[in-house]
Amino acid sequence: MLPKPILFILLATLSFAVMNMLAKYLSDFHPMQVIFFRTLGTVVFVLPYMIWHRIPILGTHHRMLLLRSVVGLISLATFFMAIQRMPLGSAVSIRYLGPIFGAILAFLFLKEKITWLQWLSFAVAFSGVIVLKGFDLRIDQTGLILVLTSAVTVGVVFVLIRYLATREHYLTIINYFMCISLFFSIGFFSYFRMPVGMEWGAILSIGIFGLIGQVLMTRAFELELTSVLAPFKYMELVYALILGFLIFGETYSLLPFLGILLIVSGMVMNLLEKNLN
Repeated sequence: MLPKPILFILLATLSFAVMNMLAKYLSDFHPMQVIFFRTLGTVVFVLPYMIWHRIPILGTHHRMLLLRSVVGLISLATFFMAIQRMPLGSAVSIRYLGPIFGAILAFLFLKEKITWLQWLSFAVAFSGVIVLKGFDLRIDQTGLILVLTSAVTVGVVFVLIRYLATREHYLTIINYFMCISLFFSIGFFSYFRMPVGMEWGAILSIGIFGLIGQVLMTRAFELELTSVLAPFKYMELVYALILGFLIFGETYSLLPFLGILLIVSGMVMNLLEKNLN
């Protein structure tokens, strides 16, 4: 029997992978409509919980919470747009560059140290992106720009959350992001369309799986050290590759798959070096 924290992180990454698969399945919808249902599912459950437990809804660091929310919305929107244009596994793997951009930004603005081995791991990961883009013809320039934008903004979100984590309740940060995303997505209501058939199940489930992933991920990191759990986060990519194959028939030749391995290898190198220091 797996320890609870590891079981939670494995189920959380599976939930996120299913959420991303559903977002790709809904490629005929405007990305902001997908975001609307993605965030609505979380707000409906989290907001009443916060009210019941008297958790601050608006928080106190309003500017930073707003900035984190807007940057997070940009990251989510560009990622959903990217997976509409490229294989699911490729988009997920390139977005894993987010922690690298976060580390570089923390180095520049928070004066956090980066060792030479971490710089090497960054180079390995970026070389994987070059290989993946160069040999997977399904990744066009627009898709690559979108997913790299998502990765960069993920890095910014990491830095902002690191700043807010000791100042605001984690549910306040999550709810702020979800409410802002919900508000902005309503502005694209004229682009929305009514789901039909199985689309109803997908569009209603995307928020539920996103919420399940967040809850299980949070619970896992409450019970176990980050250094123990972080490697299991990469199971999301394994799930994405499997779901991409089963649902969308996505396959990879040797060189694009090598690119994905280089990205993951670079991220694992970075993780191991951070844990050692």
